[in-house]
Amino acid sequence: MKISELKKRKTVRRATRNFDLEGNRIYNEFEYDLPYQTIYKGSERERLFAKVIDMLPFFLVFFFLFHKIAIISLLLSIASVIVVGAINESYFGTTLGKKILNMKVIDDEGNYPGFLKLLLRNILCLANFNPEFSECVFNTVAMGKRTATRVNFSMHLNNQICKTHIVKESTIAEIRSLLNQEQPKKNVRLLD
Repeated sequence: MKISELKKRKTVRRATRNFDLEGNRIYNEFEYDLPYQTIYKGSERERLFAKVIDMLPFFLVFFFLFHKIAIISLLLSIASVIVVGAINESYFGTTLGKKILNMKVIDDEGNYPGFLKLLLRNILCLANFNPEFSECVFNTVAMGKRTATRVNFSMHLNNQICKTHIVKESTIAEIRSLLNQEQPKKNVRLLD
């Protein structure tokens, strides 16, 4: 069983137009098997902050100890984060920034990925810093209608290609228990 194949059962109650004898609304219940989502709200922003936290010590070392100019220090820190991040994630499942934000990297089977897969994932992370700008409108009482620009980072391309997942540390036990459960068989018609 793989994480990408996991299903989570969700029950939805929908109101009908009918009422019972006591005047209570009658609800229909529908059950759905939805794909298990490892992506959570705000994960892109947390991953961006984790990368910045990972890069900061390297930037400071190159800038102050080796006396490199800022742009060279930034480029060297990016290269260092790619290599050192792959090593840390293969052994511990996390980097300094991810540890602070309680995130871990796991593969589709729920284990820590290998070094080469993580190295490819971290190199592909450079393509993830493609910001998406969108315009949003806020209605406020004091200011009226305000227009602002929102920046969203789509940081899932490297995970899709390498078949890895960034999850919260608190959900790893749930994911592993779901992986160990035997999934019910699909509607298979048995012939005698």
